[in-house]
Amino acid sequence: MSVLVPNSTGGQAENMVEPGQTPPAAEPGSRDARALLAPRMPSDRLRSWIVTLVIGLIAGVVRIWDLGRATDDGTPVFDEKYYAIQAWQMLRNGGYEDNPGYEVVAHPPVGKQLIAIGEWVFGYGPWSWRISAALAGTIMVVLLVRIARRLTRSTLLGALAGILLICDGVSHVQSRVGMLDIFQALFVLAAFALLLVDRDRMRERLSLVVAEGRIGDSRWGPRLGFRWWRFAAGVSLGLTCGVKWNGIYYIMAFGLLSVLWDAWARRTAGVERPWVGALVRDTVPALGSLLVLPLAVYFATWANWFASETATDRNAAITASDVGMGFLPDPLRSLLYYQLNVLDFHTHLTTGNHPHPWESKPWAWPMGMRPMLYYYESGLPGCGGSNCVQATMLLGTPAMWWLSLPVAAWAVWRAASRLDWRYTAVLVGYAAGYLPWFINLDRQMYYFYATPMAPFLVLGIVLVLGEVLGAAREHTERRKTGLLLVALYVGLVVANFAWLWPILNGEPITQEHWQAELWLPSWR
Repeated sequence: MSVLVPNSTGGQAENMVEPGQTPPAAEPGSRDARALLAPRMPSDRLRSWIVTLVIGLIAGVVRIWDLGRATDDGTPVFDEKYYAIQAWQMLRNGGYEDNPGYEVVAHPPVGKQLIAIGEWVFGYGPWSWRISAALAGTIMVVLLVRIARRLTRSTLLGALAGILLICDGVSHVQSRVGMLDIFQALFVLAAFALLLVDRDRMRERLSLVVAEGRIGDSRWGPRLGFRWWRFAAGVSLGLTCGVKWNGIYYIMAFGLLSVLWDAWARRTAGVERPWVGALVRDTVPALGSLLVLPLAVYFATWANWFASETATDRNAAITASDVGMGFLPDPLRSLLYYQLNVLDFHTHLTTGNHPHPWESKPWAWPMGMRPMLYYYESGLPGCGGSNCVQATMLLGTPAMWWLSLPVAAWAVWRAASRLDWRYTAVLVGYAAGYLPWFINLDRQMYYFYATPMAPFLVLGIVLVLGEVLGAAREHTERRKTGLLLVALYVGLVVANFAWLWPILNGEPITQEHWQAELWLPSWR
């Protein structure tokens, strides 16, 4: 049998089994096992980095352009009113917030600390409380180019992934407001990227063992040594939780994915008992790097809180009567008391009889059926008339988000019927940011919670585009047709993004133009 491994120009290069078929367990020491374990990356390394940096530069310009425009008379809009102010408090107080009278410090500190960096450098203002988000959104584009290239072994498809993420309305708007979700999306994507590199490095080590004929020395397979890339992924996951608590779902999802990758690699290498081998050799180190380490990083992000005397609930162990957990040190008891109060806040943040006008439930997110209006002002000059509209609306680019369900269905089919690990990985990342929101549907929810889903949607689309494109070695009408279709689709996405530009960025437009931007009744 022969396997198809994606090559550097967008399709797949023949190496050993038909596309999508499950590779058989190789004979120990066989050449097939080595080729399956460590398929080559494209040889255009320098060119790929030039492409990555050019796309990253474009992303930076697009994200930062006129960054401080949409404000409420110079003050923050929507939830910026919390985070920009709390970030400024951190600068004043040495890294922590101090508003216990309001108890609105409802998220861990990392995202607000990143916003504070911009305020520290540029002072307090719209540009400064948004610049860190803009840089985070730019870095995400760079990361996604490299991730897609590694997933597909294609520099072309990596570049297309970067272009699509630039043109995603959700990622774009969240990169231009002083809120937390873009930082969580960045750390999630970074963890995913690091685990992909760890997967390749681990399989290269196994390939070496196969080449040396030592794969049969143990029925469980070899020990693989310390895995620094997985360790770094654990740090990133800890920072994910340090932005928002729902990062815990990525810890569970990515931890399971990593161990499954290990077991499959051992099977491919010809290990006699690969699943037991993964359990014995890989699970405990994985728990250390992807569970214990993230929890340690999470608690480390509260270092300034521990060092303070006036932070929210800092002395609850002394002043509150219902703290409990007397066997713990007072600072840790106070933090856990604070965390339980925050958990209670989130649990009871329900819609009730007075729903927010732009609230949306998770079933509306994949298709972007209920966007989020952050800013709106009418009766302004600046658009060639005297009654202009300025609005900033969080809205996924329909040319991408309206394909989310068919792309997800195709990914499930490929993952289930062909055991295509790439689609499986993308589905895991997408589902970890989506499915947990169905646990408590009474809670208030908004479309911006879907921000971490956006890069995985792009990756799913890019994998489909790779199949449409066909193999680079095919200099046929099939390949030419694939190139044409992919070019037309990417052009459609860019045009769709350009059309939405005014309402993504708060540009002044006429009332007629504003109405023309609102395609669906649910967008109003």
